[in-house]
Formats: sequence, C-alpha cells, structure tokens
Amino acid sequence: MRTLLASAFVFALVCPGFANQCPTLVKQIDEKLQTAQLSDADKAKIMELRNSGEQQHAAGDHAASEASLNEALAMLD
Repeated sequence: MRTLLASAFVFALVCPGFANQCPTLVKQIDEKLQTAQLSDADKAKIMELRNSGEQQHAAGDHAASEASLNEALAMLD
C-alpha cells in the first residue's frame, strides 16, 4: 500500500511538469515555421497539428497534445 501511495504522489508531482512541455513545443513550431521552406499543403498540415495540440493542451490531454505537436515538429525537420 505504501508503494502505491508513494507512486501516486510522485506521479502527481511529475504530471504538471509534462504539461509545461506543450507550450514549449508550440513555441518551437512557431519559430521553425518562420524560416521553413514548405509547400502550402505541408504548412496547412503543420498548422492543423499545432492548433490541435494547443487545444488538446488546454483541455488537459497532454499526451495527445505532445503527440500532435511532436508530429508537427517532425515535419519541420
């Protein structure tokens, strides 16, 4: 039981840290978009992923947000 409580406590402390990664990823996307040479279709897809990630973050779904934002970043590399 102690192990379960300790794990839950650590998880509660760590989760808010992951939530702060989403805005950092959005900022990285925005910075890379300024200099990226992209087709209109690629730029539209990246913006769609970026906006989805931002909305998912606001809704508290940080895992989905990071997945969307990382996919957009991968398209920029």
